[in-house]
Amino acid sequence: MKKTRNNEHSDRRRAAADAKAALVSAFRSAKEASEPTREARQTERRLIAEARDKRRAEREQMKLDERNRIAAEAAARDAAVAAAAKAEIEARELADKTRVERVLQDEAARKAKRDQRYANRKARQA
Repeated sequence: MKKTRNNEHSDRRRAAADAKAALVSAFRSAKEASEPTREARQTERRLIAEARDKRRAEREQMKLDERNRIAAEAAARDAAVAAAAKAEIEARELADKTRVERVLQDEAARKAKRDQRYANRKARQA
């Protein structure tokens, strides 16, 4: 019996290995050819990223400034409300104090009139 070789399978394997080697060598040569532009692209991407980070930081700073401004306005508004409430309380206390003083003065005047009447009556009886 004559031994025949199956060339189809070995041919396919050799062709696949050659194609793979060709792809690898093409990739390496393309990588070497694009080396100068790769650095330029990386530099450009780095600059774009830095500009993006700078804009983001500016936006965050603007938001922080706006929050601080709103907080300051709220604090000023609260202080004004507190000052108005304090002024109102002081006005009420002053009104109460003057009313008490008036009542005491009226009572003192009434007692003085009563004492005067008593003294007049005693003077008439004597």
